[in-house]
Amino acid sequence: MPGRPSDSGDSIVPFSPAVQDPVVYPIRHGVKPPIFRVYVSWSRGNLLHVTCLRPPPDPDTMGGSGDEGSEEEIGGKVVEVKLGTDDGEISEAQRRRIAYGSVPPFALLQSRKNSLAALSRMPSSSIRTEWWQHVLEYSNSISSLLGEPSSRPTDVIEDPKMVLQPVEEPTSLKAAWQLMEIFYVDKQLSSWLPERLVDWLADYDSLLSRTEGAIYSRLARLQKKLVNLQVIEDDPDYWEGLSAALTVGWLDIVVKLLRLHGSYREDQLDNRETENGLVEAIAVLVSIMPRMRPDIPEGRLGQCCKTKPDFMKAWEKWRGHISKLECSAFWVQCGHHRTRDGLRNLLQIMLGNIKNITAATCHWLELFISHFIFIRPFTVGLEGMHNLAQKCMQLKPSSISNGLLSLLIGILGENPEVVLAECSKSFGSWMVAHAIELLAADSDYTDVLLHEELYNLGGVSIEELHRLVYAQVLSSHTLTWQIAPTYLASCPKQGLGLLEILLCKQPVQSHQITLKTLEICRLYELENISSGVMKIAGMYHWKHGRKGSGIYWFQQARDIVRLDRIAQELFESIGKSLSDDSFKQWEGLIELLGSDVGTSRGLEFLHKYRDFKRSLQVVLEGKDASAARRTMESLIQLMRNPSTPQRFWLPLLHDSVKLLNWKGHPLLNAAETTLLLNKLQELSIAKLRPDFCDANLPSHALSSVRLALASNLGRAFLEES
Repeated sequence: MPGRPSDSGDSIVPFSPAVQDPVVYPIRHGVKPPIFRVYVSWSRGNLLHVTCLRPPPDPDTMGGSGDEGSEEEIGGKVVEVKLGTDDGEISEAQRRRIAYGSVPPFALLQSRKNSLAALSRMPSSSIRTEWWQHVLEYSNSISSLLGEPSSRPTDVIEDPKMVLQPVEEPTSLKAAWQLMEIFYVDKQLSSWLPERLVDWLADYDSLLSRTEGAIYSRLARLQKKLVNLQVIEDDPDYWEGLSAALTVGWLDIVVKLLRLHGSYREDQLDNRETENGLVEAIAVLVSIMPRMRPDIPEGRLGQCCKTKPDFMKAWEKWRGHISKLECSAFWVQCGHHRTRDGLRNLLQIMLGNIKNITAATCHWLELFISHFIFIRPFTVGLEGMHNLAQKCMQLKPSSISNGLLSLLIGILGENPEVVLAECSKSFGSWMVAHAIELLAADSDYTDVLLHEELYNLGGVSIEELHRLVYAQVLSSHTLTWQIAPTYLASCPKQGLGLLEILLCKQPVQSHQITLKTLEICRLYELENISSGVMKIAGMYHWKHGRKGSGIYWFQQARDIVRLDRIAQELFESIGKSLSDDSFKQWEGLIELLGSDVGTSRGLEFLHKYRDFKRSLQVVLEGKDASAARRTMESLIQLMRNPSTPQRFWLPLLHDSVKLLNWKGHPLLNAAETTLLLNKLQELSIAKLRPDFCDANLPSHALSSVRLALASNLGRAFLEES
């Protein structure tokens, strides 16, 4: 496993002591020490191949009985190491669905960005407004891809003791995206930013409960206890849950819990009338609490105030009711001490008592949110929020690092570098590649920072670097490589070069992958790469015996050189054996190649020879005189053609013996017959040369042809006289 250089020999890859909090990946390789060499290479996705090799045996120390022992010493092992943390929150299939689903919004946004860049005559304010709307649409598309908002179930009979409604478990990825959308994109609701954070915490507080205490987990435990509790107001957890839910603005839960108080039971109303009145008064005050927001979602409590004056007026009136109730004499008449103390604690929270609020919350983020509800409802500006967050962290320190909380601190600190680093560390390369557009949506400083070409990054910008990293992750998996070109094409410096490398490295064994590669080449106008891929596919299929597929791809690539070479090889192969079976074996390739390939005159002859054989077969089967005459005309053209090799002369004449002996009038005149006799004489002389290639024909073939020609010549003289 990895270790420090000062560790013993059990360390595979040591790291420097200067590295703080290094990420350690244990390797179960099973190789006995010492390990001679370690090779690390990328595998698919976020996997590494780690090869551990033992040292080679020393020949001097190998004795007679050492052969058997040496086999144990030689060798090693290859293991896979998965990088990053796998919390099981999102499955691999779901990640691929997100990767594919985010391509259309990303591509559309890049297209709109290029269109706006070309509109230089428009005022900058108009361009910025239009661009912000495009980014907001893009963010909404990605957000819906990550998961729709949790909807409340519509049961016919609602369970009065169901405090937390059963909804789908949220994901950290969706929570992080929503957080960035709140601060960077959705400027229409900037006046209601505190309330947006309240809603965000209501949706994602359960994520905090996975690693440390949170109000959600406290309410979940209380809900389990409610089933068996007879006197609910005697349980301290009941009042703690009430106080905690109130601090973060979960008003509907608070009212529902208050209505579970024992004083509402019919057999208790007469004896606990004052106590029940106090509980109901608190419930009413909670249900009409002023909230400065555009609207109140259905099923939620509170008084909606859309403007600051309206909110101030309602806030003062509401606080006045709380103060009157807090000074009421009815508290003295309340005989149940836990109820009295619990209700007065709720009043103190609504009055903004920081001591009570701090005691009721579990986490600094919950304390941070509660300030916006009861203490500082008009908080604006990230600097003030950041200072408040620092104070809350001092009051409620957290011992466990959380990606969402670190991301929020980076956003409040107005530090885009920290935001990007935390996105990459906690949520992966997908998040960084897509969230960059949100960061630069409304900040000139961030836009310059992300698009500035940096020398230490090889002349690329931070934006391009993260897109290249994400494209590399996509390219390393067989199920996602085809969407990597969308991101590589958006990288002006190195994207197209890496895209060409990616396409050239795709395997050509699969016809579907090859077609997909060519489609991408056509989409990005990479004609040279397309031609190269088709040539590679042609060579692969040709070498593996699929001649037809190889010729097809060479033709698609217009590779005249290789097609001409194949035609010459085909011509020579057919010339070695001119039997009908041999010709049928190659006839399909001749048909596929066509007659206009390169400068190969041999292939031109093979097509004419094929046509001659076909017409000869038709004549022999149908006994048609006109067809026989056309066949003999083809024979004369072949024999006169200088591209017809000598070794084909005798096979051509031997195939035509039956036509030369055609019953009735001769098919050749005297001049044509004399031409064939002269060719036969030349062939007899050529046989004397040592380089002559004899055809695979019967021994009497020459005499049969000579006799047929002589007979045809005599009949031709008689007919012409």
